[in-house]
Amino acid sequence: MQRRSLLLAAAATPLALTGCASQSLSDYQAEKPVLDLARYFNGTVDAWGIFQDRSGRIVRRFTVVMDCRWEGNQGVLDEAFTYSDGSTQRRIWRLTKHADGRYTGTAEDVVGEASGQTVGNAFRWTYTLALPVDGTVYHVDLDDWMYLVDDRVMLNRATMSKFGVRLGEITLSFTKRTP
Repeated sequence: MQRRSLLLAAAATPLALTGCASQSLSDYQAEKPVLDLARYFNGTVDAWGIFQDRSGRIVRRFTVVMDCRWEGNQGVLDEAFTYSDGSTQRRIWRLTKHADGRYTGTAEDVVGEASGQTVGNAFRWTYTLALPVDGTVYHVDLDDWMYLVDDRVMLNRATMSKFGVRLGEITLSFTKRTP
């Protein structure tokens, strides 16, 4: 009986671990509409977002107006943030489009270089952000996933962590303005 229980547990372990596996870009290969970052982030894009701490409590709300433009494989995303407490922030991304849907980017408050890739309707973007909190700057890692819903709407969910410990999540809804 004990042997049967051990065998059953051993057989069930891979199934349980599969449930914990993270998503992969290849999961979105067949999804439509296909995301072309240079086409979507071209012109003005508005966004509304929240930051939730690790308990799920919303600790910050914000809006973003993005002025986006591309010349060839070089893009600039000029983001103007307005937070619910009235404070503002600006981040200017400088992106480079590479082969196979790969992108790299820099911004003044990004440590090193961000890297990402599009597959189907999804974009995964990872980077380290220099985040000022109460006079101290912390380097936090972001694992950013974007999903194109249609030609105008994209949803974004990012996990913020430090030393592998999840600090919270950022959720955004982007809407591309029509010309």
